[in-house]
Formats: sequence, structure tokens, C-alpha cells
Amino acid sequence: MTLLKYFIYLLPLLLFVVITTSSELKERELGSRYNPIRLYFTPSVDAKTITTNAKELTAFLEAETGYYFVTAVPSSFIAVVEAFGTKKADIAIINTFSYLMSNEKYGAQALLRVVRRGGQTSYKGQIITLVDSGIDSIQDLEGKKMAYVDPSSTSGYILPKFLLMQKGIQPSDETFAMKHDNVVTMVYQGQVDAGATFYSPPDPVTGQMLDARMRVLQQFPDVEKKIKIIAFTPEIPNDPVVFRKDLPQEMKDKVVNALLKFVSTPEGVKALGRIYSVEGLVRTTDADYDILRRMLADQEIALEEMLNK
Repeated sequence: MTLLKYFIYLLPLLLFVVITTSSELKERELGSRYNPIRLYFTPSVDAKTITTNAKELTAFLEAETGYYFVTAVPSSFIAVVEAFGTKKADIAIINTFSYLMSNEKYGAQALLRVVRRGGQTSYKGQIITLVDSGIDSIQDLEGKKMAYVDPSSTSGYILPKFLLMQKGIQPSDETFAMKHDNVVTMVYQGQVDAGATFYSPPDPVTGQMLDARMRVLQQFPDVEKKIKIIAFTPEIPNDPVVFRKDLPQEMKDKVVNALLKFVSTPEGVKALGRIYSVEGLVRTTDADYDILRRMLADQEIALEEMLNK
């Protein structure tokens, strides 16, 4: 009877502890206000531009999924890869080569792929130089100064580097500018003889330039006249939207469906267009990226070697 008395006395306290503990655990669940889903963007354009325009995306995702989101723009492509390893990143819109690294090292999964203007689901890199540089083909790059984007940039390093290696061409000096627009600027100002960036064909209706040169158009209005394209790389699948391996399947499905819904709206297309010049998303699988794996294997380059550059 005495034990029952104490139990009845302590029951409210026990219930309070259980309810409080349960509430605290729920608050710590991924996707909650205190533990939001972390959405990373690769630093291919200005971080402020990405952060500002990503607000529309996260607001839509929160309304559709019931989860909370925060965004981040790390300092480099490699930082995004490593964020999957430390579980600081849950989802990332990442470049193709960085995806291969994050998949190999940490099991990250590509579930969506970017669609660019004209319905393009693949892309290629370009090599640019000044119109009056005297360089008219990649053969002319032997012994010249070359600028790339980042060691893990697919269109801004991996593909053009493969192209030069296949032709047996060795520049005298190679530098990394970290952003596509920086590469264009270095070429424009004559700091290097040539540079590698992403390519996108001109607008089919207006003829407007849409490759990396457009990113410095405001700063250098004559960039299209001053800088020419001398070579293109092979095509590979567009950048994927990548999910951390151990995210709950229900969460992945909800976010994938919400992202597809977002880009089906005019507002969503405009928002992603301002961030990454993206006009849509399509479902994709890891197997779609085997073509790049084969290219790496053909050149006998290991992903781990590239990660350590």
C-alpha cells in the first residue's frame, strides 16, 4: 500500500519526464526547427546570389514537406564533398565530379539531375582565349599559361584536362581561379593565355550568349567580341541533386517530389534560374554517371588523387 502511495505520488513527475524527453527527442529529429535539413550549394557563382535566391526554394520546400531547411555555400567543391562525410550536408546541388567523389567515399546518392535551357540534360566544357591571342586550336596551347576553375570542377578542369592529355598537350603553367567568372576575367585581362569553363549554347530564340562569358558581361560588355571559344570537351550528364546515404527514404521521397513540384512552377524556374541557370529537374540514377567514371579509368586517374589535389 505504501509503495502504491509513493507510485501515485510520483506518477505526475514520471509522466512529465517521459513527455519532456519525448518532446526533446522530437525537437532534435532531422527536419525539425532545431535540427533542420542542411541544403548545400556548390560555390560556382557568388555566394550572396545563391543565398538570396535560395530563400524562395527553402520556403517552398518547408511548406510542401513540413521539414525545416537551412542553406550553406562552402568555400570550395571539395568542402561540399567532405560535408557529406561529416554529416554537415544532407542534400547538395553538386557538380558531377564532386558527386563521384561523394558517392565513392560516403555513399551519397544522385536522385535528380539539372535540366538547362532547351531541355539539356548533359553538358560540356569549353576552352577560351582572346580573339587576338594567336591561339586558334588546342594544339596551340602547348607551353602556354592555362587557367582552370577548381581541381574538382568537371567542366572547368577534369574534362578540358582530359582533352589536353589525350592530345599530348602540356601547358607551361596552370592555375586555379576557383570560379568560372574568375577564369573568364583572367583570360580577358591577359593574365593567362587560355582558360577552361562551362559551355552552354546560345539562346535558340534570341541568340544570347549563355556560356561562362555571360557572367562577366556587366563588367566587360565586349567580352563576347574579345574572347573566343577554340575547343569543346566531350558531353557528360548535368549536375545532380545529391542526398546523404543514410537519410530516411520517406524524407528523400518527400524532398524529391517537392523539388520536382517547385520547378514545375514559373516562380520555381525563375528562382533556380537565378541561382544556377537551371530551368528544370529530372529523376536520375547513379548509373547515369558511369560515363565519367569510364573517362577517369581510361586516364588512370583515381578519385582519391583528385580529392587530395
